[in-house]
Amino acid sequence: MPTVEKVARTDAGLASELRLSVMRLRRRLANERHPDNELSLNQMAVLGALYRAGDLTIGELAGHERVQPPSMTRTVNCLEGDGYVARRPHETDGRQVLVTLTDSGRATVLADRARRDAWLARRLTDLSPEDRAVLRAAAPILERLAQKD
Repeated sequence: MPTVEKVARTDAGLASELRLSVMRLRRRLANERHPDNELSLNQMAVLGALYRAGDLTIGELAGHERVQPPSMTRTVNCLEGDGYVARRPHETDGRQVLVTLTDSGRATVLADRARRDAWLARRLTDLSPEDRAVLRAAAPILERLAQKD
């Protein structure tokens, strides 16, 4: 039976280790949500996309989150009903509607991020400066991996 160290030397082994580590970290970060935040992770992802990218159409949001437009429409309807987003007419295409964050949606995103960032920042202080430097270098690489189709 190969050791973990030997398995990680292959691309398949590295893929397996990264998958497991990233999924565990994602689960830990998901658990750090504010207890009063009743929004689903999918709903929070939509708010986050709007915060980062600005106003988007349903189709753009669906593409960003890799879901079908009818699913995104349901998510946006719920978020709109709860006051987290609003719809407004597209400036140049009368057939399109843009989804925009409300003040409540923006505050929810910022509070959620602050809480999770604080948890992760505390965890990072337990690491050596060398380990933090490795993570600093790896972060943009992981982001590129996440963006590839």
